[in-house]
Amino acid sequence: MTALPKFLLIALLAWSAAAGATTEIRAAVETGATTAVADGKARLTAFLDGLHTLQAEFEQAVLDTENNTTGLFRGVFRLSRPGKFRWDYEVPYEQSIIADGRDLWIVDPELRQITQQWQRSALKGTPALLLAEDVEVESQFEVVELGERQGLEWLELTPRDPDAQFVQVLLAFEGNALQRMEMADKFGQISRFRFYELVRNPKLDPKVFNFEKPPGYDMFTH
Repeated sequence: MTALPKFLLIALLAWSAAAGATTEIRAAVETGATTAVADGKARLTAFLDGLHTLQAEFEQAVLDTENNTTGLFRGVFRLSRPGKFRWDYEVPYEQSIIADGRDLWIVDPELRQITQQWQRSALKGTPALLLAEDVEVESQFEVVELGERQGLEWLELTPRDPDAQFVQVLLAFEGNALQRMEMADKFGQISRFRFYELVRNPKLDPKVFNFEKPPGYDMFTH
């Protein structure tokens, strides 16, 4: 079984030998594949403005340093700002990642294991930090607008923190809705996220973001 904590530790997105995915987008813009005026920053600001809760289905593809797909996952994402979110992976196996505002919990039913990590450390330099916390984007990331491709406005984020788990992130918007997210970690692994059935500010049960240790599980702390 592939370990999700490696993708999302989070949870989520760097660059080295596996530059293929984001390079394609950069190259398309630089060679004139789009003539639209880039306004990715404005769309990111509009997306985050007034965002309190969020729910969406997602698909995550994981690519290795040769740009080969090594995993395909599906599930449901829920967010409650500030500081709380939950990723429930459902296919091809179950696993949950829960941020309760203080700690990050990764629950693996198949291995009957729980991994605990301090949330602030886990989210350093990740898009999850932007989604979950009320932070100034450009205080945490260097931001470059890549323009339009395939009907989406693309934005590149580079974490300012040299210890960030991810070194580069791409966000894509259709209107003011987040549609795609692509990230690369320090090992050259790329994660591509697509979001579906996205609902902005739904009413969510607060208990969804509470962690309760199931009986019989081993606990690991990082």
